[in-house]
Amino acid sequence: MDTQLLYDWTPLAGLLALGAAVALVPLAWVWRRHAHDGAARKWHALRVLTLFLTFDLVLFGAFTRLTDSGLGCPDWPGCYGSTSPVGAGGYIQAAQSALPSGPVTHAKAWIEMLHRYLAMAVGALILCLCIEGWQRWWQLRRAGSLSDGAPTWPWLASLTLVWVGVQGAFGALTVTMKLFPAIVTLHLLGALGLLVLLCVQVLSAAPTALLRSLPTALRRGVRWACVLLVVQIALGGWVSSNYAVLACSDFPTCQGRWWPDMDLRQGFELWRGLGMTGQGEPISFAALTGIHYVHRLMAWLVLGWLGWLAWRLNRMWLWRAPSRVLAVLLGLQLATGMSNVVLGWPLLAALLHTGGAAALLLLLTWMWVRSPDPAAQVLPDYAVLTRAHG
Repeated sequence: MDTQLLYDWTPLAGLLALGAAVALVPLAWVWRRHAHDGAARKWHALRVLTLFLTFDLVLFGAFTRLTDSGLGCPDWPGCYGSTSPVGAGGYIQAAQSALPSGPVTHAKAWIEMLHRYLAMAVGALILCLCIEGWQRWWQLRRAGSLSDGAPTWPWLASLTLVWVGVQGAFGALTVTMKLFPAIVTLHLLGALGLLVLLCVQVLSAAPTALLRSLPTALRRGVRWACVLLVVQIALGGWVSSNYAVLACSDFPTCQGRWWPDMDLRQGFELWRGLGMTGQGEPISFAALTGIHYVHRLMAWLVLGWLGWLAWRLNRMWLWRAPSRVLAVLLGLQLATGMSNVVLGWPLLAALLHTGGAAALLLLLTWMWVRSPDPAAQVLPDYAVLTRAHG
């Protein structure tokens, strides 16, 4: 294992072919299900399905991390230079025999590679959406039907494609840098950013009749809610990537105190290896406590702000249903966050906590895009799109 290359490009062609084959399944399903619909509806359905699969990918990535499978295959993009763990069986068996409780086992290798297969399939679907976006733009340009908002679609699709490429690079660094906490946290934030970009793509092709007015103050409240949530997600990723969840095993206090001993300087030293300080010494328990407790303190601020937002939106008829979804997701985050602490970080609660954070971000993105500034045309003319694509 010591001589194993970190990057082995031998299986790249096979992996790309496998990712394309997996992507053909949702493509064929969408085209069959919408066989009698126009092209615009088919591509819109594919955007929605790609968003759903990306959400699943985020959850599976969390599952990979929570089961300690991130190094199940210690090289990239394949597994010991093979397309699947089947071809790497001898290497995996040797690593597992040498260290049965280590990062490399047959089960962990399969979890890691399934995550990579799904990521490649999502990337292939995003490539298809990008090509379609530019084709649509060119057709409307030739027909002289471009609206003021229309030219933004191909650029948004292109940004999404570039983003997924960068996200893949961070996935590679996650493995080759041995779960470096800053890289793992950035990988999580990149995954959620990809969700947001796909969500905006879905909404950009929705009818403008679905727009909902919102007072300026509340729209600013939604904007600040997005900012606070992203900060909290980053802190949560830092907790998870440093394995600091169990630094506090009681709630609402930590270690029986309202203000436990913490080393914030060491805890938030960003550029360091897992479990180590920048000087190469083992990280202290006080540092892990600080990481955990800052996330918990920020949670109260986010809970209060989003709770206020849900209460205000519930007083408006058009926003009553979204406000109640927001309240339910907040309750889920509170319950799963507490469960992670008092139940010793159970897998189901941890997965639901990650999924709830992603769902909150998507909901706030939907609120933001669905309530645009009346002075600005944010979305393209849906009627133009429908006429152009039948």
